[in-house]
Amino acid sequence: MLIGEVARQAGVSTRMLRHYDALGLVRPTGRTVGGYREYSAEDVRRIFHVESLRSLGLSLKQVGRALEDPAFTPSALVSDLIRWTEDRVAREQELLERLRTIDASAPPGWQEVLRIVELLQGLDSTSAARRQQAVLARPDDVTVPAEVLAGALLAESDPNVAGALRWALARSDGDGGATLVAGMRSDDVAIRRRAVLAIAEASESPAATAALTDAVGDPDATVRRHAALALGRRGGTAAVPTLVAMVVEGASDVDAAEVLAALSQDPGCAARVMTALEDALGEHTADSAVRIRLIQALVELPGAGALPLLRRLAHDDDRSVALVASAFVGLLEERAVSG
Repeated sequence: MLIGEVARQAGVSTRMLRHYDALGLVRPTGRTVGGYREYSAEDVRRIFHVESLRSLGLSLKQVGRALEDPAFTPSALVSDLIRWTEDRVAREQELLERLRTIDASAPPGWQEVLRIVELLQGLDSTSAARRQQAVLARPDDVTVPAEVLAGALLAESDPNVAGALRWALARSDGDGGATLVAGMRSDDVAIRRRAVLAIAEASESPAATAALTDAVGDPDATVRRHAALALGRRGGTAAVPTLVAMVVEGASDVDAAEVLAALSQDPGCAARVMTALEDALGEHTADSAVRIRLIQALVELPGAGALPLLRRLAHDDDRSVALVASAFVGLLEERAVSG
C-alpha cells in the first residue's frame, strides 16, 4: 500500500508516517518504480502497534525500545507512566479548581483575577507566615468563595494560619458550610477538629447544626467538647450529656457550666440538666474535686431549683464537699431573698 492509503487506514497523517520512517520506527518494506514508499501488511501492523503504545503515553523513543529490545520488560515503565499520569491529572485538577474559583468570584476585570491568583498562590506557599499574610492582607474588594477558604482551613496545620482563615471565613459572604460539614466526616481527626472549630465560629446552617449534633458522639474528646459547646450555645439539648461530662472531667468545665445554665433558661431543658448533674453526683461519690465542680455547675443554674439538692450536699460525708455546698446554699438563699 502507498503512504496515502496507509494514512487513511491507520488514522495517522502522512507527515507522521514520514517522521516514523526518518526515526527508523516504521520503515516501509519497499519502494515503487517511481520511488514512492510502499508498506506491507506487516508494516501496517507495526504502525498500529506504535499508535497503541503511544496511546499509553510512551514517547517515540520508548516505543522504539519496546518494539526492538527483546529484553525490555514493561512493568517498570508502566509503573512510571502511572505515576506521571497521576501527577499530571493532579496538576490539571488543581488548575480546574483554580479556574472554578476565579469563575465563582465573578471578577469584573483582569486586576481582580490577578489578585485572586495571588491569594491562591499565597495559600499554596510552604511558609506558614506567607500563608497567613496572604489571608490577612487580602484586599476587601477581592471576593473569594467561602468554600475555598473553608477548604484551605481544613488543610491548614498551622494554628495561627488556621485562626486567620477562620477570621476570613467569618467575614466572607458565605460560611463554607458544605465543605466544613464534609470535613466533620473525615477519617483524619485533625481535619475534624479544624472543621468543628470553624463551624462553631462561622456556620449556623441547619446542616452545620446537624453535624454538631452528630459530633457530640465523636470518638475524639476534643471534637466532642467543641461540638457540645457550640451546639449548646445554639440551644441544642443533645449537648447536655457531653457538657456534664466536661464538668466531671474538668475540661473547659467553666464554659460547659455556663452553657448548661443557658440551656436551663428553657423550662423544658432545665429538668434534664438538673437530673444529669444529680446523676453525675451520684456516680462520683468518692471524688471530692469532681463533686465540687458539679456543685459549682449547679449554682450557675437559673432560679432556686438547685437549692434542695445543695441543702442535702451541705450534710455530705465529705467535709470539703459539705463546706462548699453550705457556702453556696447561703449564697442562693440570699439571692432568692434579694430577688
